[in-house]
Amino acid sequence: MSLTPLARRLALLPQPLQFVFVGGCAAATHLAVVALLVQLVSMAPLIANVQAFLVAFIVSYNGHALLTFAGARARGWAVVARYFAVASLSFAANELLYALALQWLHWHYLWSLAGVLLLVAVATFVLAKFWAFRARAA
Repeated sequence: MSLTPLARRLALLPQPLQFVFVGGCAAATHLAVVALLVQLVSMAPLIANVQAFLVAFIVSYNGHALLTFAGARARGWAVVARYFAVASLSFAANELLYALALQWLHWHYLWSLAGVLLLVAVATFVLAKFWAFRARAA
């Protein structure tokens, strides 16, 4: 498979920067979906956040499988399931922290969500690298 010039450049980045890039794309997707659902459909931010998580998971999994953790060559439904467990745990922390931020900080809902997404990113990287995308011994 031939890589595009952008994909070749991204593949040369250190793994933590690849994680940040993919996570940034997923977070931007997450924020955009929340904003669209809240503004266009008048959905409550916490409910919109659940919908946004599911959409952003697709971006996140594919980006990490094809870029960040591509070297592990961990593929298949077991990897998807493990990464979904990691993402779900991160999302549970996200949702709890988001609810607390909305309740106590009284910041704009998007600033609150952006801060929460940054907080859970480190734990997500560690669990994804050392468990979800870890290649199984043959």
